[in-house]
Amino acid sequence: MEHVRDVSALPKAHLHLHFTGSMRPATLLELADKYGVRLPETLTEALTSGEPPKLRATDERGWFRFQRLYDAARSCLREPEDIRRLVREAAEEDVRDGSGWLEIQVDPTSYAPRLGGLIPALEIILDAVDGAMRETGLGMRVLVAANRMKHPLDARTLARLAVRYRDRGVVGFGLSNDERRGMARDFDRAFAIARDGGLLSAPHGGELTGPSSVRDCLDDLHAHRLGHGVRAAEDPRLLKRLAERGVTCEVCPTSNVALGVYAKAEDVPLRTLYDAGVPMALGADDPLLFGSRLAAQYELARHHHGFTDEELAELARQSVRGSAAPEQTKAELLAGVDAWLGGPVA
Repeated sequence: MEHVRDVSALPKAHLHLHFTGSMRPATLLELADKYGVRLPETLTEALTSGEPPKLRATDERGWFRFQRLYDAARSCLREPEDIRRLVREAAEEDVRDGSGWLEIQVDPTSYAPRLGGLIPALEIILDAVDGAMRETGLGMRVLVAANRMKHPLDARTLARLAVRYRDRGVVGFGLSNDERRGMARDFDRAFAIARDGGLLSAPHGGELTGPSSVRDCLDDLHAHRLGHGVRAAEDPRLLKRLAERGVTCEVCPTSNVALGVYAKAEDVPLRTLYDAGVPMALGADDPLLFGSRLAAQYELARHHHGFTDEELAELARQSVRGSAAPEQTKAELLAGVDAWLGGPVA
């Protein structure tokens, strides 16, 4: 019988996880109580009920509501110990889901006001990652992300900072927030700084807007990976381009449905991308708000798109190949994927 191997035991890499969005619901509730933060009622209800909040971000008002919830959660991270706890717990959750490598994405400017400035904030985050690696055994690195809603000069500052800390655990440079705001080309200089400094280019694109957003990320930012990229499925020529260039799309199915990009799980074009040969790395995006973590994305591919165990194993391989993990780590994870596939069936 097919489809019975445990996807939580399948070795994989996690390449699309946002910092605040990785938090456990119970942790957010504890921190909000600790600091006297009044969370939005919709968020509190979701956290206590175990059901994710009702979200829709296909219009700017809906995106604003989503960001309001995210900003409320971020406001509860105020001390270095909060940062260490978040990173440690995110690592523990990833290990539980079979991840052997995690690249967590963060805009340190969001935490700088409470952590003593931009440089101290990034150093606290990187120290927390080092500690979590020692405690959990999970390989971890950081992807520094600029904000499309801010001035491109701010992105250049972040890119220089990211390059400066390349030897401390920063492996990539991204661009997040509403892709309907801020043209990709406005950030081309920041991404050139990052690429010239040896960092991966991994901007968000092809989620809230269509194939043109993906093309802009390729043409203007020379993306090695794409945050989401699912809307490329609407353009066969673009799919061929992604496949030929080996650009990995960090696909987050649960997030796509929660934000209204697709109406239901079956509509997320996993099969279209896979059959076109586009490398994918399934990701959880913001499990705090979307209610599911990494292994659940593989379960979704299995149950809603008919992915066989062999195909799930290939998805895991693609996530590993698309990562910035050292070659030895990649080899170990790929061997683990083969062992999972060749192992006993329950």
